[in-house]
Amino acid sequence: MNFVTSGQGEAVLLIHGLFGNLDNLKGLGQVLEANHQVIRVDVPNHGLSEHWALMDYPSLAKAMVNLLDQCQIERAHIVGHSMGGKIAMATALAYPERILSVVAADIAPVAYEPRHDIVFAALESLPLEGHTDRRFALTHLTHSGIDEATAQFLLKNLQRTETGFRWKMNLSGLKACYPNIIGWHNQGGESSQVYQGPSLFIRGGESNYVTGEHRNAIMTQFPSAQAKTLEGCGHWLHAQKPAIFNRIVSEFIDKQAM
Repeated sequence: MNFVTSGQGEAVLLIHGLFGNLDNLKGLGQVLEANHQVIRVDVPNHGLSEHWALMDYPSLAKAMVNLLDQCQIERAHIVGHSMGGKIAMATALAYPERILSVVAADIAPVAYEPRHDIVFAALESLPLEGHTDRRFALTHLTHSGIDEATAQFLLKNLQRTETGFRWKMNLSGLKACYPNIIGWHNQGGESSQVYQGPSLFIRGGESNYVTGEHRNAIMTQFPSAQAKTLEGCGHWLHAQKPAIFNRIVSEFIDKQAM
């Protein structure tokens, strides 16, 4: 996996969400690196990381632990937004001895209904060859029903070529693995995994990704969970309320210091 590191101290692994890259949580990383070694990753099928045909949470959790091994890190705090939050939770559940604490931003350890059909359709229908102006791509996405802020975020995945653009991300792979991405593997029963360590769930007050209906699933899998709600923001809470989001995460991690 492609990753960057900064700072020194107890390690913190930062994991972005679907269609993102390692820059998504850069602001949080800049706050944390004053006291921590920060590792920001491009999740497989995103950014500059390798493309995977099969992408599921057990495999992604193993990849995160392999990265810790590569960096010679025995234990780390792990923070993720949306899909990245699921990766963080899956890693803690499968490898609790490697994870000091978990922060999941606006996501719960549950399966969700599809909600990216319009995004996939807009991205797949965007003509990449013969167009070298990003304004054309922006217009295409907004005319396809995507709001401008989300469109600008998605277009960070475009990379210029000699004849037009290409996607940095593995768009076809993400679509093929989408059922795994919105799904959840730890469904309860005797074989279900539990993370007993400190965990924090931060939700956007205007988001419907984490609701009261998810409380039982959270507490069953993360019995030490704490919860925070950031009012006045939706799913992109780290971008909409960066100062308070970064402060909440950094204070939580500092409290868990070994």
